[in-house]
Amino acid sequence: MITIEDALGVLDRVLQQDRLTHLQEVVFRCAWEGLTYEQIATAEDYDPDYIKLVGAQLWQLLSDRLGQRVTKSNFRVALRQFTPVDRPTIPTSHALIDWGEAVDVSGFCGRVEELELLDRALTEEQCRFVTVLGMGGIGKTVLSVKLAQQVQGKFEAVIWRSLQDAPPLDVILSDWIPFLSRQQETELPDTVDGKLARLMHYLRSSRCLLILDNVESILEIGDRAGHYPIGYESYGELFRRIGETVHQSCLVLTSREKPKEVAALEGQFVRSIRLEGLDTTEAGEFLKPKQLEATSKTFRQFIDLYGGNPLALKIAASTIQDLFDSDVSEFLTQGTAVFGGISDLLDEQFDRLSHLEQQIMYWIAINRDGTSLSELADDLVPAIPKRQLIEALASLARRPIVEKRGSKFTQQPVVMEYVIDRFIDRLYQELYSESFQLLMSHALIKATVEDHIRDRQIRMIMQPLIDRLTAPTHCHTDLEEKLKNVLIKLRQHYGCAPGYAAGNILNLLCCLKTDLTGYNFSDLAVWQAQLQGVSLHQVNFTNADLKKSVFSETLGNVWSVAFSPDGATLAASDTAGTIHLWNVLDGQKVLTCDGHQHWVCEVAFSPDGTLIVSASGDNTVKIWSAKTGGCLRTLTDHQDWVISIAVSPTAPILASSSADRTIRLWDLHTGKLLKVLEGHQHWICKIAFTPDGTMLASGSDDRTIKLWDVQTGDCLKTIEGHTNTVRSVAFSPDGTMLATGSEDATIKLWDIQTSNCIRTLAGHLDQVRCVNFSPDGQILLSGSFDETIKLWDVASGKCLKTLHQHRGVVRSTVFSPTGNMIASGSADQSVRLWHTQTGECCKTLQGYTNFVLSVEFSFDNQSLASTSTDQTVNLWDSSTGTCVSSFYGHENWVWTVAFSPDDQLLASGSFDHTIRVWEKSTNQCLKVLRGHTNWVWSVAFSPNGTTLASGSFDQTIRLWNPNTGECLHILAAQSRIWSIAYSPDGEFLASGEENHLIHLWNPHTGQCLQTLQGHTNRVMSIAFSTDGKRLVSGSEDGTVRIWDLKSGQCESVFQSSDRIMSVAFSPDGNCVASGGVDQTVKLWNLNTGDCQILRGHCDRIWSVKFDRSGFMLASGSEDQTVRLWNVETGECVKVLQKPQPYDGMNIANVSGITNAQKTTLKALGAIEI
Repeated sequence: MITIEDALGVLDRVLQQDRLTHLQEVVFRCAWEGLTYEQIATAEDYDPDYIKLVGAQLWQLLSDRLGQRVTKSNFRVALRQFTPVDRPTIPTSHALIDWGEAVDVSGFCGRVEELELLDRALTEEQCRFVTVLGMGGIGKTVLSVKLAQQVQGKFEAVIWRSLQDAPPLDVILSDWIPFLSRQQETELPDTVDGKLARLMHYLRSSRCLLILDNVESILEIGDRAGHYPIGYESYGELFRRIGETVHQSCLVLTSREKPKEVAALEGQFVRSIRLEGLDTTEAGEFLKPKQLEATSKTFRQFIDLYGGNPLALKIAASTIQDLFDSDVSEFLTQGTAVFGGISDLLDEQFDRLSHLEQQIMYWIAINRDGTSLSELADDLVPAIPKRQLIEALASLARRPIVEKRGSKFTQQPVVMEYVIDRFIDRLYQELYSESFQLLMSHALIKATVEDHIRDRQIRMIMQPLIDRLTAPTHCHTDLEEKLKNVLIKLRQHYGCAPGYAAGNILNLLCCLKTDLTGYNFSDLAVWQAQLQGVSLHQVNFTNADLKKSVFSETLGNVWSVAFSPDGATLAASDTAGTIHLWNVLDGQKVLTCDGHQHWVCEVAFSPDGTLIVSASGDNTVKIWSAKTGGCLRTLTDHQDWVISIAVSPTAPILASSSADRTIRLWDLHTGKLLKVLEGHQHWICKIAFTPDGTMLASGSDDRTIKLWDVQTGDCLKTIEGHTNTVRSVAFSPDGTMLATGSEDATIKLWDIQTSNCIRTLAGHLDQVRCVNFSPDGQILLSGSFDETIKLWDVASGKCLKTLHQHRGVVRSTVFSPTGNMIASGSADQSVRLWHTQTGECCKTLQGYTNFVLSVEFSFDNQSLASTSTDQTVNLWDSSTGTCVSSFYGHENWVWTVAFSPDDQLLASGSFDHTIRVWEKSTNQCLKVLRGHTNWVWSVAFSPNGTTLASGSFDQTIRLWNPNTGECLHILAAQSRIWSIAYSPDGEFLASGEENHLIHLWNPHTGQCLQTLQGHTNRVMSIAFSTDGKRLVSGSEDGTVRIWDLKSGQCESVFQSSDRIMSVAFSPDGNCVASGGVDQTVKLWNLNTGDCQILRGHCDRIWSVKFDRSGFMLASGSEDQTVRLWNVETGECVKVLQKPQPYDGMNIANVSGITNAQKTTLKALGAIEI
């Protein structure tokens, strides 16, 4: 129990020289005893208001120093956590330890005094902030790692990080906070300041040791040494808070320069030490492996010459071995008389290297994270014999400027920094002398490396080169002209000769954010160009070699990912109805499988890897050749979406599950239907075989899990426990455990024998869409609507890591066959590959689609709004067909749009679960309406504009005040809502639903007034006639129905050739338009029953709308166009389309890419002429 004296002791530590005044101490003591301000004033003979003022000043002072809000009611609790206690050694098994990129210090020697000093500062003197200073090569890094190893038992958490590649503070904090919270806090504040507040919370509540190495990397040099470059100022705020605020943790920095905050804060709790060179004894131990020959006096002279700097001594010792037969005396007689610094020594070493060795040194520095022999062989231009490369590496390995870690070669930070500085200097000279040796032989960045490495290459190589090329004005225009001229020179002198120069120029231009329209890269080798997300309109790549360059993909929302059994190929399926296959090693697309007419919900490989199977919303299962991509067989017995598939690991059996509530078992080779399993009451979302293939598990929208006997088709067990849809099921590798993920945001682990729930894993903030066991069964992987991926320890149920980089729903995750890699697919139109051990994203395959999902005319007919899969709302001039503005803000597909009756507002609904209200004239988002927990498919303004209705897959209709954003009513349906519409008088609100029904609601009371039955599949679209007497509906059953609302009867049925996605009533009520999967617009004459067919779209039509006059019709399609039609003639009068990323990009006769890649580029607008 903390006493008043303990508390005053804490105040002494907290306030240091700012001691309490006599009256403040009186108020503090009395408040500790529980007296009120009035009682204190009476006892001390002061005015009560004055005592309140003194108290307020006291609590504010403590709030500032403790870094948290302190009041009279909570100050005891606030001080208690800062009371010193005897801390026992923390068992390593309970401590959080993350060594990051810490170096191996098994050969560490010396530095006994420094270690004792630092140990005492951290453990006995409770320092909050310690900085280890010293010149490059002096040994700061190894000392920091050794220190952390020595004291780790006194801390609850230890994190070691290098700042060598200058990561922004936001990246560091986003890494630290989930780790320190044991993965309990993964939804982080948006701002750095908010993240800093959360970090300080953990530094107060736990005893943490944080180590940042190479801090000089985020500091200015020269006259502004100790200050921060633009973008890194927040590090200063981190240092200030840790130094000024009371907490029980410690931050250790290593740096060549002292940050200005350290200089300002040094005192009892903030220390710095300067690391000097090794003494003679320590240096002798350090250099013992070199076996130098020297007398004691000569050796001491040698050590003194280099100030005991370990790296300098190591370099000099290598020279003595190579040139002076290990004789130190001879070296001192002939060698350098004065040590001018590490750079001088490195200059000398580098100049002594052969040309090939210098090329290798540059590549090791460029690759940043260690370089293997095979990677070097692939990088080098021109290619050299492997024997020659091995000899050069062996020569370098004998020198202290290259280190070998496992099978990879790397460099000490000070050496890598030197090599990159030299590299940038040479490139600068080459660009201005127009002699392009290094520019041709080395890449500035590599498009094919892991994402985090390329980010470092941009920060440490590309951007510094640009800064130097544009200094002192930082004007990009002159540099862009210079780079254009370089391209001309390259074409004249090098042509398509192998090399990196043209790719380097293109990457520089991309980094400058240059408008590349019309640039000419024809007849050039454009290697390692990173072009994902880059617009390349009318760029000429004729005859270019595009080897190792990376472009955008044609991915829609990704529904499923799967590794081939050998782990060499990754497959993904998407909402564009396509299956994509990539080579895992280099990310090159190798195949696409096209043939489905709807979203491909799941993809899987056969156990031998020769077949691919897919499930689609077009009600079919397809079997494909994994070698050719050709469709071998289509299985058509399902009556609704096929949502999941699974291939038996032990027999040629394929299982499929559907929204038709059945599971079907097929012969994989013949396509013969073997069995139909029935029992679920709703969609069957996921199925999985046991490892021995004898049993099948299924998870359903009916909230149950069922276990089936594969041989008999009998349901063996029904397991209940989830409180919402069961989205995913997965068996452990030994078959004893089943994992399930649900829309209730939990994961459950079940014992197969007993059906008992072993454990519930809670941590996701939204629906869990997928779960997978690692091949060894020790880790469980999950993906969620909360846009995160989590890795869980199966034995304990603890969350090990949370992966954050997706910006959309994570629909699918899977382990590679070896378990060392994870693949994920997301609604952000990307596939990502991750390292299982580190959680780092190593590759991103980013897609682009621009399907038009909805169209809507303004009430004055002057404007047309459209929404698309590129997450935007676009406003077009309906007379000219030009796009006049775009509205940005949604974080997923924008499915629906509506104008307010006065045309002042636009409302849009999205798969990101939100509705946004926009001001049409300014493009400003006025309100974001949150409340839906699933996709928003439809929005509609009431006729008077005072209410906005929204319909969602969460089975609710919400009514909002569009001006205030207030949710006025929630109408609870019994099924997913696909479409809503207001009657012209505003007295009815209609909804088209998943359960095949249409409901009419009273929007004022929320009462369901009428149910219209007749459709045999989901109702995708509804619309009222202008007089409000009739309703038209379109369904996936392929029919358009006209309903008399007075009687509730269906008065007409029009049969289309395929599923209907959208319907609209003409203003005169004589015609209905429909659009759907058959790619045509149909105009149905209600008086004669005649059908006029409008052809022009080349993909599914999602939306049709008449203008207010009825003379014009708009249609929006997955072919990425809006078409405007003359209703009377049926003529298409305009085609509206936003530019695609590669519109007009000429790829005639290109090399270095696969046919599948070429097909992708053409789909995104590329041409061959």
